[in-house]
Parts: sequence; structure tokens; C-alpha cells
Amino acid sequence: MAAAQHHEASAATDDWETVVGLEVHVELATDTKLFSAAPSRFGDEPNTNVTPVCLGLPGSLPVLNRRAVELAIAVGLALNCEIRPSIFHRKNYFYPDMPKDYQVSQYDQPICSDGWLDVPGANRVGIERAHLEEDAGKTTHLGGADGRIHGAVGALVDYNRAGTPLLEIVSRPDIGSAAEASAYVEELRAILLALGASDARLEEGSMRVDANISVRPVGSDELRTRCEVKNVNSLRSLRNAIDYEARRHIGLYQSGEEPIQETRHWSTDGRTHSLRSKEEADDYRYFPEPDLVPLAPDPEWISRVRAAMPVLPAAQRERLGELGADLDDAQIIVNRGLASLVLDAVGAGADANRTVMHAVQNLALDGAELLDATQLASLVQMEAAGQLTATQAKTVLGVMCERAHDGNADPGAIAAELGFEAMDSSELETLVDQAIADNPEAWRKFCAGEAKVSGVFVGAVMKATRGQADGKAVNQLLAQRRDGRVR
Repeated sequence: MAAAQHHEASAATDDWETVVGLEVHVELATDTKLFSAAPSRFGDEPNTNVTPVCLGLPGSLPVLNRRAVELAIAVGLALNCEIRPSIFHRKNYFYPDMPKDYQVSQYDQPICSDGWLDVPGANRVGIERAHLEEDAGKTTHLGGADGRIHGAVGALVDYNRAGTPLLEIVSRPDIGSAAEASAYVEELRAILLALGASDARLEEGSMRVDANISVRPVGSDELRTRCEVKNVNSLRSLRNAIDYEARRHIGLYQSGEEPIQETRHWSTDGRTHSLRSKEEADDYRYFPEPDLVPLAPDPEWISRVRAAMPVLPAAQRERLGELGADLDDAQIIVNRGLASLVLDAVGAGADANRTVMHAVQNLALDGAELLDATQLASLVQMEAAGQLTATQAKTVLGVMCERAHDGNADPGAIAAELGFEAMDSSELETLVDQAIADNPEAWRKFCAGEAKVSGVFVGAVMKATRGQADGKAVNQLLAQRRDGRVR
């Protein structure tokens, strides 16, 4: 291993290619858990959202959540999968955060199989399967480095997450770089957001990515020994972990060694560390769950789910492009899960360019995805009509996002509450004239064609009006005075 680490940084990569397959675990957006009526919520007090089923108490029996099945079907359809009859198995392993000491999951008969996903700017990635299973609880190790068990002096277990419905989406090893892996996860996340299947928050753990990584000589089609990297909770970490692990494998091969199949942990020190040897199916001793009947969605149910599906990201980008959004802006809007909001707001009468601008520049905020399209349209219309300046509109929009959770996000009421009123034109003209008089040298430069000095006057007027003036109107008045139309 020491020899491999010596070669990591200097390993020549030109003759090697990376092979990646991803396992993405997604918490489904249901009100209750997969097999019980316990609430499925993030952030509640530990061990409050539990039932006898969650805790694996003797005599408790699971009841399958219908909504979770519908969301799994929708995701499968969006990924071009076949929806097939499936059964649940018990996957046995002994972890303290799985109170039953087994996980109910789908094994050799998953609900979704044999699909694909076209990744923008990359290749088509095959989807091997997407299967339903229950999540484990959460263990917090005390005293160890990075929250790991090694070196810990104790542990706390929260069973609130135990039994939360998961959909595990397994790609084929069709991904050839860290950048492609990141783009795949971004597109998958956009699909989940568009469907409302999950909030897909990597930072909260409702979307988690495990990367299976190997390398091979360029031009080869062999699949060499892979390692699975866990604890990847951001796209940046995913890219870095793949690049690091690929270099590690290449270094091993170049030093005459070979990687071993194992599970590794991505650490904040920018390296992967060995966790355990990789388990195989036999290690889990799968057998059919005796307390659940086979799951076989009929064609009518699948058709109803398909009919209720919204516009998906690829079509969203196309429609945003028709509104005038460039490719980068369209991708930002889709990745934030705001495409339906923008399209619906424009459909409700909002100016397309202004709406796209707000979504890109001003809506990287919590609560943005909960905004009402008609209220966003109303805000954009107020701005276009001169009732709000661009600065005021941005401020109102921020308050709207804060209040979107409780539905109290009317832009007119918020603007009145903040004291935002359109300025009288004569008052604005007086303030512009005063700014010109106070800055004669800047005015001379402006009249000589140095347009950038207009900021001096706009800033002065904004300061005098505490940000309530319309910068565009100020610039129009400056141009009029410069051109001699108004003396």
C-alpha cells in the first residue's frame, strides 16, 4: 500500500481510462415511511418518528406505502425502465442503526429494470435497476475523526430515518470520467425534482451517492477490480473521490500491484480510506420477506402514473430555450428544480427575460421551489410596470421565498409592508439634477462619452432614496440631460 501511495500523485494516466458505475440512494417524498405510518421528516427530535415497525418489535407487521410505489414507478418511467412485478427480500446484516438486524429491500426482482439516461454533454448511461428499500437509522460516533467509528468513544443512534422509503438507482459502468459522473447525478437530481419524487438534498442525506470505480487500459473493454467509495455528499466530493481513486488504482497497477475489491470511505482529508472488504450477495443471506405479498402494478396503474408526470428536464430546457434562455441559464434553472415555476409564471403573463433573470440570479434560495407561479408573475409584472425597481423586486423576492412555506408570499402586500412605492417622476428628476451638480467632474466625463461613470450618479440617487429609485430610470434621465433634450 505504501508503494501505491507513493505513485498516486505521479501516476501517468494517459494510457488508462476510468470506469464508473453509480448507486444513487434517494429518499422518496412521502409523508410516512415505507412500511409504517410514522412520519418521514428530516430534522425532528431524535427517536420521535418511530413505531413498533420502525423499531423491529416482535409482532409488528409491515404495510407497503402506495405513494412510495407510485413515485418509484414515475422515476422508472422517466429513466426509460421497464416496470416489472417485484418482490421484497430480507437483506441480513448487523448494524446498530437497523433495529431489525435486516433491511427489507428488493433483490433479484426489482420494480424498475433495463433503462437509460441521456446525460447533457455526455453519453447515454444505462440504468441496470431501480429498487425500493427501507433506509437505516443514523449513527453519530463520538470522539472519532470525521464522525467515523475508528477512535470513537461512544455512539448515539437516531431511528427517525429507519424505514424511510428509499429508491436505489443503479447505473451500468458506462461513465468514463468524474465530470460525466457529476453530470449524470445533476441530470438525475433534476428529474427527481421535476417529478416531486424527492427533495434530493445531498447535504441532508436525502440523496446519497456511492461510486464504484475501476480503471483499464485505453481501448480495452474489460472490467477490472472495482472499489466502492461511500460517504460522498456533494458533487465536488464525487468528482474528487473518483479522480483520487482512479489515480490510486493506476498507481497500484504501475507498481506491479492490484487493487482489492473493497468498500472505501471518502474523507475530508481528500483521500479514500479502507472501510471493509466488499460484501457479496451471499454475505447478506437474502430470502423473500414473508410478511409482504409480491408487488405487481397493473398496466392501468402504470398508465395513470405516466399521465400524471410533468415535463421532464430535457423538454424543460427546450422550452426555456424557446423563451430566450441560453443553454447555461436553462441548465441552472432545471438543476434548481425551478423550470416548472418559470414556465408557469411566463404562462401567467410574466415577461420571459425578467423571469429567467430572477430564477438565475436571485432564486438560489431556500423556499424558491415552493413559490407560487402566479405570485412570481405578479412580482415580475410589478417590476415591468415600474412599481418596483430591480433592487426592490429582488428584496421582495427574498421575502417571498422566506414566506413560501406558509403561503403568505403575496408580492404586493410585501412591497407595501416594506414601504416600496414608485417614486414621483418630478422628485426623481430633482435628485438626478442634484447628483449632477454635486459631481461636476464625473458629469464632464459622462458627457465626453465615459458611460461607466454613470454609476456615480446612480449611486448618489440610490443613497438619497435608500435604494428605492429605479436605476434604469436614472440612466434614462442622465442620457436625456446629456443629449440636451431636457435642460
